[in-house]
Amino acid sequence: MSLSSIISFSHFSRLLHRHSHLSSLPNLPSSSSIVFHPLQIPKRRLKYAKFTINASTSSPPPIETAQSFRAKSPKDINVLVTGATGYIGKFVVLELFRRGFNVIAVARERSGIRGRDDKARTTQQLAGATVCFSDVTDPDSLARALDALGRPVDVVVCCLASRGGGISDSWKVDYGASRNSLLAGRRLGAAHFVLLSAICVQKPLLAFQRAKLKFEAELEEESQRDPGFTYSIVRPTAFFKSLGGQVESVKDGKPYVMFGDGQLCACKPISEADLASFIADCVLDEDKACKILPIGGPGKALTPLEQGELLFKLLGREPKFFKVPIEVMDFVIGVFDFLAKIIPSLEDSAEFGKIGRYYAAESMLVLDPETGEYSAEKTPSYGKDTLEEFFEKVIREGMAGQELGEQTIF
Repeated sequence: MSLSSIISFSHFSRLLHRHSHLSSLPNLPSSSSIVFHPLQIPKRRLKYAKFTINASTSSPPPIETAQSFRAKSPKDINVLVTGATGYIGKFVVLELFRRGFNVIAVARERSGIRGRDDKARTTQQLAGATVCFSDVTDPDSLARALDALGRPVDVVVCCLASRGGGISDSWKVDYGASRNSLLAGRRLGAAHFVLLSAICVQKPLLAFQRAKLKFEAELEEESQRDPGFTYSIVRPTAFFKSLGGQVESVKDGKPYVMFGDGQLCACKPISEADLASFIADCVLDEDKACKILPIGGPGKALTPLEQGELLFKLLGREPKFFKVPIEVMDFVIGVFDFLAKIIPSLEDSAEFGKIGRYYAAESMLVLDPETGEYSAEKTPSYGKDTLEEFFEKVIREGMAGQELGEQTIF
């Protein structure tokens, strides 16, 4: 592997971790008779996303008071899922259906990596759910599509995330589309909102982190304004697929690539199935209401060095590492930051580089406010799937169904 390919921003822009929960989104109109808590974004971002709430062109379906939804049987609870075709969203839809909920899954007409899945394929993937095709970034479109179903909503589960992490896209999706999901659900009676966020927002240095935090804050404000409304904010650590990108190359004899000494960052990786199960728990579990919930998978926290050693052990080979100085990324990011001041179109390129550097240096663990250090002990564990089992499967079967799409670094 050449050094130029390692520091290429076409790689940085396909990030390793957080955009595993990706999808599309919309804003949404409210009836002129309904007043929502004002949700605003910085004025300098208004060119990226419009969130004006206009009177709906159609009357919303009649809704019942949803305050007591937790007393209902799952078969009587309607759960709206946005980001339903994303990496985690698909598993969440299937898990909710398995538990007996009535699932309304919002999807784009073309979804998946680079829009490869059409409506028929999406409907097949989300079997068991009522699939509502709409653009979650367009509130009017979302309102019309949901009104056509004629159903109230008890709970919203939002699995939306921007695909690349660019500045405009982050505010449009991580904030704007998530906000649209809240407004759409509230308009139809939703009393609970489950948000798939990310553990890295604890140390916000990037646009997508600030966008996520802004929406998290507005969820809390909505709950304070209306005691009948609750939320659960789920902040997961790294996903399995974000750590599997090098399995096949190492299997082919190439070295395992890592930054610095391979111990700059650590995580408690969690499988998509285990995370979907935890998110589904949040729908009815009152102990998870009005809380921020960091979550990792089972077992000890692993550094990139330990992940590489595990992979070589499973392959029965002597470890062979390629260590990239973190300063290489700092230099390239500095160049793009300088150029972006002259050529604004390069602003996202600089941001992509910063995202890549963030994941190369920061642990995906709970940040202890007392020590300022990341703590594996304070990062809750959940589930049963291990990274070792995932690596073994990828060695046997490849990354089919686990394609990284826009999240690749190496």
